[in-house]
Amino acid sequence: MKIKIWRSLLVILFFTTTTFAIPRAEKKALIDLYESTNGEHWKVSWDLSSNVTNWAGVIIENNHVISITLFNNNLTGSLPVSIGNLQNLRILNLAFNRVEGNLPIGLFQLANLEVLRLGKNKLQGAIPNEIGALRKLEHLDLFNNNISGNLPEILGSLENLKVISLSNNNLEGELPVSIINLSKLERLELSENNLKGDIPQNISTLKSLKTLVIADNYFSSKFPSEILKMKNLEVLQIQKNDFEIHLVTDFSSAASSLVVFDFDGNTNTSYNKRNLKDLYLDSNTRTAKTKFEDGEDN
Repeated sequence: MKIKIWRSLLVILFFTTTTFAIPRAEKKALIDLYESTNGEHWKVSWDLSSNVTNWAGVIIENNHVISITLFNNNLTGSLPVSIGNLQNLRILNLAFNRVEGNLPIGLFQLANLEVLRLGKNKLQGAIPNEIGALRKLEHLDLFNNNISGNLPEILGSLENLKVISLSNNNLEGELPVSIINLSKLERLELSENNLKGDIPQNISTLKSLKTLVIADNYFSSKFPSEILKMKNLEVLQIQKNDFEIHLVTDFSSAASSLVVFDFDGNTNTSYNKRNLKDLYLDSNTRTAKTKFEDGEDN
């Protein structure tokens, strides 16, 4: 009888000590994040003396941190290099805060990352080639920061990408030709940067593309008219560039799915063939935007 009792106690002890535990390196990474972004002043803070499962925005699965969501939570400071220790992390959402500094190299060691949302912060520096290690990445959001430099060609190797949201930065150079390899891409948003050169002719082969926003850049040469024939494209904004462009004003037969089409030839025209649903227009820049999943605008 005593043996059975001891076995039961051991089973209980096992689950209480393992179910809620995470590796020491992962907990340290969370604490580093807290300290480096002034966690005491977050809107919703963490009690570091409590169990990690009680820390707001942290999701644990199989004793590993898989998601961190601290959206619009008054984070300031910078991201720690040790964030790379969260090897099982799938979602990192720190958008709408005031995080500054460069993107830490540890960020690109998160091989399981699927969603990276750092939009509306104060990040700077370039997007390094190391981003090519994020093979599972589906959503890349760095909009409205101070990101500079060229878009790395290796970006086109991230074949699972569905969203690239990089508007309102200081990006320069040409659009990588490798972008045409992203067959799952649904949103490409690059407005209000310093990008230049030609739009790759084969961009129209991106059959899943619904949103193409490249307004307010320095793209030049002839605009690829094949884009107007893309069957799934809903939003196309190309105004405020240097295109040698002669577009027809009535393109309904060529692009039946377009909801919004803005170009320098007719900047006051929007084609509302369907309900805008989650789309709206910034009245100042006439840039189509989408609703952030957390309920905020981006």
